[in-house]
Amino acid sequence: MGTSQSIRTALIGAGPRGTSVLERLLANWSPEGPGSTLHIDVVDPYPAGPGHVWQPGQSRLYLMNTQSFYPTIVPEDEDLARPLAGSTFDRWRELQRASPCPSLTAAERTELAGLGSADFPSRALYGRYLRSTVEDLLTRVPDGVTVDFHETTATSVCETAPGEGGGRARFDVGLADGAVLGADSVVLALGHLASRLNPEQRELQSAANELGLLYLPPAAPADVDWSCVPAGKPVLVRGMGLNFFDAMGQLTEGRGGRFRTADDGGLSYVPSGREPLIIAASRRGTPYRAKAGLAGYYPAAVTLRYCTEKALARFAEAGIQPAFDHDLWPLLHRDAIWAYYSTLARSQPGALLTDPRAFLAALAEALRPHAHSTAKWEDTVDSVLDVHVRPAHRLDLLGLAAPLAGRSFGSRAELDAAVVEYLLDDARRSALGEDDPVKMAIGALHHGRAALKTAVADGGITDESWVAGLRGWFESFVEGLASGPPALRAAQLAALVRAGVVRFVGPDPKFAVDRKSGTFTAASPWVGGGPVSAVAMVEALAPANRVAVNESPLLEQLLAEGLVRPRLMMTVEGVPVQTSGLDVTPHPYRPLRANGSVTEGLYVLGLQLSAAQWGIAIAAEARPTSGPVYRSGQRTLRDADEIARGILGR
Repeated sequence: MGTSQSIRTALIGAGPRGTSVLERLLANWSPEGPGSTLHIDVVDPYPAGPGHVWQPGQSRLYLMNTQSFYPTIVPEDEDLARPLAGSTFDRWRELQRASPCPSLTAAERTELAGLGSADFPSRALYGRYLRSTVEDLLTRVPDGVTVDFHETTATSVCETAPGEGGGRARFDVGLADGAVLGADSVVLALGHLASRLNPEQRELQSAANELGLLYLPPAAPADVDWSCVPAGKPVLVRGMGLNFFDAMGQLTEGRGGRFRTADDGGLSYVPSGREPLIIAASRRGTPYRAKAGLAGYYPAAVTLRYCTEKALARFAEAGIQPAFDHDLWPLLHRDAIWAYYSTLARSQPGALLTDPRAFLAALAEALRPHAHSTAKWEDTVDSVLDVHVRPAHRLDLLGLAAPLAGRSFGSRAELDAAVVEYLLDDARRSALGEDDPVKMAIGALHHGRAALKTAVADGGITDESWVAGLRGWFESFVEGLASGPPALRAAQLAALVRAGVVRFVGPDPKFAVDRKSGTFTAASPWVGGGPVSAVAMVEALAPANRVAVNESPLLEQLLAEGLVRPRLMMTVEGVPVQTSGLDVTPHPYRPLRANGSVTEGLYVLGLQLSAAQWGIAIAAEARPTSGPVYRSGQRTLRDADEIARGILGR
């Protein structure tokens, strides 16, 4: 007969990551003896499952950035303990369409009725799925397990006994309502946190308060009171990533405007008269490129040849810590080039000067890594392209992310026309899907990003290249190409420009406050006509994901008491720089104290791992029905499983 055990753990954060740990704890629970118990305290001011970001009651205009077939909170890995309940979002969607849960609202039923596997669901509906998964889990709680939910904020985690020398760690978790929870282990699944404004933002906010202007700082879009943005007046919107399209939707369709099909088959916009004049600005001067219309998350027409998981694993097998720019990017760069030109040869053979088969054979030879070649492979590729490809169809890969680079505009109208042309061209390419060379080059980057996520995690690349390469330029580059909105959003934005509802500032904008006129101003050095002025300014940006500038009392307490510390990395000049995430051990992720020792019994999952992982903490990928299955797809669920087994002593 085994010895009975009594385990108490606290999960701080009840969004997707905290829910994943809860699900894994229940799936892995196996009492060691009679009377063994597991008690789980779940702490979050928002309901378990959706947490803060995925609240089911938010506007249905906020769409997910992935299609229905993509996300899951329940693992599909045969090597992990079998889930007690739940499924992928897409299976849940199909079940609710066939046999709706009585608790579904009318709005949820309406959305489900028209939602296909390849459509983009609302964040509200995904939140309903998360909540439903938690509800199903709670009907299957194993014997010996109890779960208590505390809809309040955790304000402190105090270590009452260090888990050293084989002893069990002990913690007191302080809550905002005054209660204190005792626990043997604590999981920090904190998700998105409010952060302090940077100096420029503080200056803009201070000026707005002084002059009676409206300034909306970075925030989750569902937290913003969009009704305070005045109708009929100019509003500056900084940032043209995903948060921009959320703001755009709330200030147009959210105010009664509507899109309709125009005579030319495109979209037109019918204003309600309550819209502001949206003046959009970003460093590139254009929004993210839209997603291609694909049957799956990755284009089936693209198969990685160079930046494969197997090829990347060879570095670690050989004991080599690769540099991003020197070792990894050249492989992915080759894949993007091959994806573009192989698609071009297939879909637009007239773009070639020679036989497509001869061209592709020559290109494949030029791209093949030659261990003893002294020539630059890029120069060899260029020589092949000079012979085989018409100049107008040559790929400028880095230029795809900066379509206005090298151009200047005599007027704002000229700029607006250029951005509309870009948007319509991008939407057209998205509609072509796997027949468009540009979208397939981006598809190769998307494939490669999935392979890179595993290769760079847990110190897989040098600190110097993490700072200067991966995070220094590649992250923003690939996000602007491969993390864009549904193609519908590009077409809608073009319609809004033509309707006079949206205008643009131009690349490299500079923002200021004109105290004489009492307005915000923005100007681009590449656009004539002087600065634009507005009485309101919206930061269409998420709060900075940096643990050192957060406004979480809990994280501030942990940092102040030395139970956790930010990760430092060395630049190529040998200068230490503070990264965005916590310093942790390799998985299961336990934070390092200020003195460098491990804080036993404390675990980290999610966004605060941004200095140990890259691009993994946001969502888990359901196992695709076809195509490659990348290890990074369900990495966060495996991390949750490893944490759960660590808590249970497995």
